[in-house]
Amino acid sequence: MSDTPRYYVPHSSVWPIVGSVALFLTAFGAANFVQQSTVKVATATGSFGAPIFYTGLALIAFMMFGWFGTVIRESLKGMVSGLLDRSYRMAMFWFIVSEVMFFAAFFGTLFYARIISVPWLAGAGSNLETHLHLWPDFADTWPLFMTPGGTATEAMEAWGLPFINTVILVTSSVTVTFAHWALKKNRRLPLQIWLAITVILGTTFVVLQAIEYIDAYNELGLTLGSGIYGSTFFMLTGFHGAHVTLGATMLAVMWLRTLKGHFTPDNHFAFEAASWYWHFVDVIWLFLFTFVYWF
Repeated sequence: MSDTPRYYVPHSSVWPIVGSVALFLTAFGAANFVQQSTVKVATATGSFGAPIFYTGLALIAFMMFGWFGTVIRESLKGMVSGLLDRSYRMAMFWFIVSEVMFFAAFFGTLFYARIISVPWLAGAGSNLETHLHLWPDFADTWPLFMTPGGTATEAMEAWGLPFINTVILVTSSVTVTFAHWALKKNRRLPLQIWLAITVILGTTFVVLQAIEYIDAYNELGLTLGSGIYGSTFFMLTGFHGAHVTLGATMLAVMWLRTLKGHFTPDNHFAFEAASWYWHFVDVIWLFLFTFVYWF
């Protein structure tokens, strides 16, 4: 890290415009992909949402590889000042705060459905007449095993794969902390071992969640179309699985960098940022296990 108190101002970069185009293509393609998949819209040109969506994802990966590579080279050349390092930390902090708000909105949806909507449909308060007209056989229970269309579903058990995944993620928080301690003491081999274990645990979590989804679809009849329970279940667990995949990828990159001799006990913010993010997804999973699977 440079001792200069000033910011290092990089040259003009093409990566922001590449990222903007990639995000637009991803969002536009995803919207059309979902709409064409659920409504099964037939057009003269066929389904164009999927290729646009995947093109956007490929561009995002290309942008991240190029942009982060540039930042890494600048850091290795000593161009990052203490002031810029603090700005990196604040940026990562607010990014995680935005992710907390992201999941808070989805948890709010879950709690609104369970605490307000379901009792309302069952005639809570002064809503008895509406209950009798809309759905007289509706029972105030959660999860909802019967949709208004008559589709029967089953709830996902908490003490199977979800509990195993909970143990895996809690263990991975411990192993990444051990890796951080090893880095602070400049013990390279324990650092690489603990970090590799963390990546393996994260990958195992994603694989087990995929198995859980297959079981939910084939054995329990639980899909995105299975009423409010199915939609909130897959919305929360699916987005969390995507975050675990991203976090495991970040830690895998950190592991590769440790093999190349990057990071010192005094200069390793990239590793810290990845570990912060990993602890964040672990905490979110504890809330998911408690309120989606258990209660």
